[in-house]
Amino acid sequence: MLTLKRLPQSVLLALYGGAAFAALIPAAHAQDTASTTPTAPVAAQAEAVQSVSIVGSRRVGNASSTDTAVPVDFIPMTKATEQGGQFDLAQVLNNVSPSFNSTRQTGADGADLVDSAALRGLGSDQTLVLVNGKRRHTTALVNLFGARNRGNTGTDMNALPLMAIRNVQVLRDGAAAQYGSDAIAGVINIELKKSLGCESVLGYGQYSEGDGENWLASAYCGVAVAGGVLGITGEYYDRGRSNRAEEGNPRIIGDTKAQNKTLYVNGEFPAGPGKLYLAAGVQTRDASSAAFARGGLGSDDIPSRNSAAMYPDGFVPFINGDVDDRWGTVGYRWRVGEWNADLSQTYGYNRLMYNIANTLNASIANLDLTGGGRGVSASAFDAGGFSFRQATTNVDVSRFYGGVMNGMNVAFGLEHRRENYKIFAGETGSWIDADGVGEGGNAGSQGFPGFQPGDETDADRHSSAGYVDIETDVTDRFKLQAALRHERYSDFGSTTTGKLAGAYRINPQVLLRGSVSTGFRAPSLQQAYFSSTFTDFVSGQPLDVVLAPNGGPVANAAGIPQLKDEQSKSYTLGLTWSPTQATSVTADLYRINIDDRIVLSGRFDADNYPALGATLQQLGVGQAQFFVNSVDTKTQGLDVTVSNRMDLGPGKLNTFLALNFSKTEVTGVHAPSALIGFEDVLLSERERLFIEEGAPRRKATLGFEYALGKLETSLRVVHFGPQTLGTFSGPPVANQYYEAKTSADLSFTWAFTNKTKFTVGGTNIFNVKPTVQDANETDNGFKYESVQFGLNGAALFARLSHRF
Repeated sequence: MLTLKRLPQSVLLALYGGAAFAALIPAAHAQDTASTTPTAPVAAQAEAVQSVSIVGSRRVGNASSTDTAVPVDFIPMTKATEQGGQFDLAQVLNNVSPSFNSTRQTGADGADLVDSAALRGLGSDQTLVLVNGKRRHTTALVNLFGARNRGNTGTDMNALPLMAIRNVQVLRDGAAAQYGSDAIAGVINIELKKSLGCESVLGYGQYSEGDGENWLASAYCGVAVAGGVLGITGEYYDRGRSNRAEEGNPRIIGDTKAQNKTLYVNGEFPAGPGKLYLAAGVQTRDASSAAFARGGLGSDDIPSRNSAAMYPDGFVPFINGDVDDRWGTVGYRWRVGEWNADLSQTYGYNRLMYNIANTLNASIANLDLTGGGRGVSASAFDAGGFSFRQATTNVDVSRFYGGVMNGMNVAFGLEHRRENYKIFAGETGSWIDADGVGEGGNAGSQGFPGFQPGDETDADRHSSAGYVDIETDVTDRFKLQAALRHERYSDFGSTTTGKLAGAYRINPQVLLRGSVSTGFRAPSLQQAYFSSTFTDFVSGQPLDVVLAPNGGPVANAAGIPQLKDEQSKSYTLGLTWSPTQATSVTADLYRINIDDRIVLSGRFDADNYPALGATLQQLGVGQAQFFVNSVDTKTQGLDVTVSNRMDLGPGKLNTFLALNFSKTEVTGVHAPSALIGFEDVLLSERERLFIEEGAPRRKATLGFEYALGKLETSLRVVHFGPQTLGTFSGPPVANQYYEAKTSADLSFTWAFTNKTKFTVGGTNIFNVKPTVQDANETDNGFKYESVQFGLNGAALFARLSHRF
């Protein structure tokens, strides 16, 4: 059993006064993201064909690290890969970037298996993720029960291995006019490695409670191929289950068990007058999440949810998910006169299939019992699942005019995207009500009832877009950027967005910058077509509970209109200050207004809406909920970063401070005409708080790194502000209040040689946990929710890295 949590804070802080954060983000400005050193033939081509320098700008070459018109964080991943205490990308960014939000779920069904990305406290589907500048697909999963991003889809950050990543760029500004749908809160661009040489990492971690073992084996090798470089990354990551439930509590609360097997490639090669580039990745994930426990003999769960013959002492069903994620892009960059051209095709696919284990179908067991059998059913079921596929074709053209004012870059392009969403039905035993409606045993596999044949979906759509993007150095002090984009979707129509940004250098040390933009987010196919049906008892009567797809008979009967795009207006105003070459400061105010946000409604039935309830019951539906464009929100806040590098004694100290203050408010609830007067059901107090405070309203990271000879020591302190979440009972029961918490990570690295390093350290070294709540009122039935701060407590880790 690890005992790190028992050390007093004063002793641990005295061990070191500096840590590894500044090395992760040496500056909060844009940096050049050109490829690492290529072979000689590739280098010879570099002057003729250049690539985009930084997310948020399509200006080729000569991008400055100190004069971007919008805030961009540049996060090199070398330190995190070789020496970090977090083993997956979502947790690394969650502890590094204050504007980044990711909550590791527990007790939230499929959401336990996937960690999505989000910025500035908005939804995970309001942040666009790019890989090598190309749009990455979202997951097939819609976050539903118990999840912070309720009703959202998102991008699975953990499908990409850390070892494959050169850097991550976080554009903290609305950019739909540049990149299209989803870029309301900002854009995260992940640049993959394609450098020569090989490296490997072995890692191990474990919580101080003695569980949640993490094993990591990862390797990268960049080889010269056809005059270019091909980088290959392979990774195996085994994350063990953790459990923070109290003694005697049958629940399992903590990290899901997961095994990831991942392979990625990334390369660029000279071909004719230009360069051929490609990147591809595949990951399979076997994950397992624990559902709510079912009681045994003497409980009310027999025979409704259990069988005395199968689980006399009760049981915990396991929601096992097989995740298959594939991504690839191939393209060609070339030069036509003074013009740079880029033609690419990107493909993404994500599938999640459920297998429910350690379970039963109580209706089958009850039918067996009443028929003279022991009262048993199968203990595992194929419950079906879903998939999402996306194919994107891009043509991008740009040119720099050095003779226009002080230089002007003109870029324009076209994009065509095709998407497909499928729901697969589970085996009959996973959903059937075998003993008849209203009899003793509940239908479907306990923990997660399978998708029924009526839920099966095969939906397609396509969209086309065109954009123009102009960036001009009006004078040597004043830069202006403008973008305009028009998109047309086959399912809801068209939209046009625009952006205007500028930067003015007041003096060599101070830059004033700002932007104004409009944006949009298209409703995802997952939101439009997700369908789930299971049987429950409503007022003593067995009726179907339906999450009804848009445009289906239930949604139409309820008067739910066709989903349309969310629309936004974004404003930023900030400055950068570089008093010395070793110190930089940025501060950016922002405001994001979103109209017609898509939300998942509450359940409508005969009790809370008698007229609609009667209509639903005629369709055999007891309760129904829907996705609907009904909420307006306002998000405003402040981002601040400070970084400094200095000599301290015989060594070097890097220091970094980053803060995010953000507040989201629901400013309006607009019910469809058929639901007017029932806004409290459409968006309850509990659901409103998920939107407003699903992420803490403030977050700060203070980091130090001190290097002395072969020893590097690091300390990172992360502060999470308070959160208020709703309760199951609702008013007048008091809401859940989570106090502000502060975590600290400490590590020591010894360089045996300049190629081999060994790191030991701890995360959340003071074993801080969330504020205790009433377990009867939480989403997961435990004494605290899954909040961004985390609930597992302290952990130790070790890493061994070697470069070949």
